[in-house]
Amino acid sequence: MRVSKKWAAAAVVATAAVALAACAPTAPGASGPSESGPSSVTVGMITSETGPLAGYGKEYLAGFKAGLDYATDGTGEVGGTKITVDYRDDAGNPDTAVTAAKDLVGQGVNVLLGSASSGVAAALAEQAAQNKVLFISGPAAADTLTGINKHTFRSGRQSSQDVATAGSFLTDVSGKNIAVFAQNNAFGQGNAAAVKANLGAKGATVTPILVPEDATEFTPFAQQVLQAKPDLVFVAWAGATTGAMWQALSQQGVLDGVPVVTGLGDAATFGAYGEASTKIKFLNHYFPGANTHAVNKKMISLIEKEGGTPDLFSPDGFNAALMLVHAVDKGKGDVDAMVKALEGWSFDGPKGKTTVRASDHALLQEMYQVQLEPSGSTFVPKLVKVVPADEVAPAETPAK
Repeated sequence: MRVSKKWAAAAVVATAAVALAACAPTAPGASGPSESGPSSVTVGMITSETGPLAGYGKEYLAGFKAGLDYATDGTGEVGGTKITVDYRDDAGNPDTAVTAAKDLVGQGVNVLLGSASSGVAAALAEQAAQNKVLFISGPAAADTLTGINKHTFRSGRQSSQDVATAGSFLTDVSGKNIAVFAQNNAFGQGNAAAVKANLGAKGATVTPILVPEDATEFTPFAQQVLQAKPDLVFVAWAGATTGAMWQALSQQGVLDGVPVVTGLGDAATFGAYGEASTKIKFLNHYFPGANTHAVNKKMISLIEKEGGTPDLFSPDGFNAALMLVHAVDKGKGDVDAMVKALEGWSFDGPKGKTTVRASDHALLQEMYQVQLEPSGSTFVPKLVKVVPADEVAPAETPAK
């Protein structure tokens, strides 16, 4: 349910002493905290409901709501503690997200979740450290979030896991020139850094070609790719301009002259590659047919029951809910206890066994090699190979 600002303001007055002590505000009608913990915990969900990444935010939220339903058996509570979610739209803007976070923390909320944007997630991670609240990041993939501080966790994969999956397509990369074609934002910069850290460490020369995030004409940048004369192109892209970008690469001959590997996005992008689809090697975080795990089937069922469609970032939201419920169950609103409960925790998620690495809070999970196959007027993904979690685990960066 969406918590209104009017109720939130009232909650500050009614429960300030309790909230500032160790837990979120008590909901109307609740009996308040006891020795076993608060009877109600309010958590702040800050993610993109509007803006360039609104589609990803929608997938994430659908997965989160399904996961909360699953983890609490439809009750919305665990161990006698009711979980209330205050949803805030960051519109993909870090400043908007920080304003929302400060408002929530000021009301006594000490658990934050989200976002789809790496820039937003980095800003929220900073707020988590400053205010000593638990933050479970969502689809944001920038590697810098792993180990950024002891209060920040992630419920999805990160750029290094994408890159390692891309590397699973390759043989010897030593001496090769790998171009990274990406947007000049936290996500793109993170991918370029991840390629340097992973494939560069194996002897490859890495050439970043970073495109302004507000660009709408991509022909000049496609020409830069050809001028770099790479042996392989790694494309990292997100958002509404995906189709136009691929069209430019195709029209300029990049896909014909250079091996290209990229991440397979959400279902809306499956038809964006056109006839070039069969020429691209796809690494993949998730699609509904990626595995036959029992939890994946349950997540799909719950999302579809609510009229939604499971997609790329559904598992991130579902995992976030599982992590939230576990943390509240074990920590009862105490931040240090919730952090301790999550560190090293392994659970069955939509992608099978999933582990929160204790040292830096990376989320270890399997990844996928995928190809697109023609299906009528569009294309559909087909699993090529499951890449085990340990084969794509990022380098450890112990939390500060």
